[in-house]
Amino acid sequence: MKTTIEKIKSMKGRENIAVLTAYDYPTAKAMDECGVDIILIGDSLGMVVLGYENTLSVTMDDMLRHTGAVARGTKNALIVADMPANSYNDKEMAALNAEALIKSGADTVKIENEPEIAKFLVDNKIDVMGHIGLTPQTATDFKVQGKDKETADKLIRLAKELEKAGCYSVVLECIPSELAKRITKSISIPTIGIGAGPYCDGQVLVVNDILGLYDKFSPKFVKKYADFGKDMKAAFEKYTEDVKEGKFPEDRHSFH
Repeated sequence: MKTTIEKIKSMKGRENIAVLTAYDYPTAKAMDECGVDIILIGDSLGMVVLGYENTLSVTMDDMLRHTGAVARGTKNALIVADMPANSYNDKEMAALNAEALIKSGADTVKIENEPEIAKFLVDNKIDVMGHIGLTPQTATDFKVQGKDKETADKLIRLAKELEKAGCYSVVLECIPSELAKRITKSISIPTIGIGAGPYCDGQVLVVNDILGLYDKFSPKFVKKYADFGKDMKAAFEKYTEDVKEGKFPEDRHSFH
């Protein structure tokens, strides 16, 4: 059964919400069949799929293409598409780009900060997931956020503003677990943590990180569940060896 916004909101305080990123059809299909609640087409695809140094080079065309691929592999999970950098600089631009992502197969969109933009989208019947803390599109300091009282209070206010704007949930990225707990208790919508400790209503990680497919760096908050990168290299090495030595293809791989 298709996961709805209402179901996600009802899970707060009752059931932990499992969120993962996906960028292609087979990965999304596998996640969907395993019961992942939300599949996020994150602008992290810029680094883990497209090879950019950061998320800032990701375009709307990139997001539209990958959103469509994920949507074709998903029947049950709620599909959330990141709005890339500079795609919601003003309200009209935000609405046009959000509508394009919805048409490509997303159920909702995610934006970093910007309560006014979030409210405009919600008022125009587009569901929005918020994102605060370490926000890669605007961050200048890639460190844990909210470690002092001033910035912690600011994040609490921002979470409440996003709730008031109509967001159905908010991602908390790279903030102290105690602060995440305070935010989670202070708002009525679910919080989704990434590097924000165990007290959030749900958790999200980048699929390439948990599968061992991205080796440039591994944040402290990542738990690796497999090492597909190592397995891929072993398979590629064996294939190359077989071709070089004439061991592939064999007769059973040939037509007669």
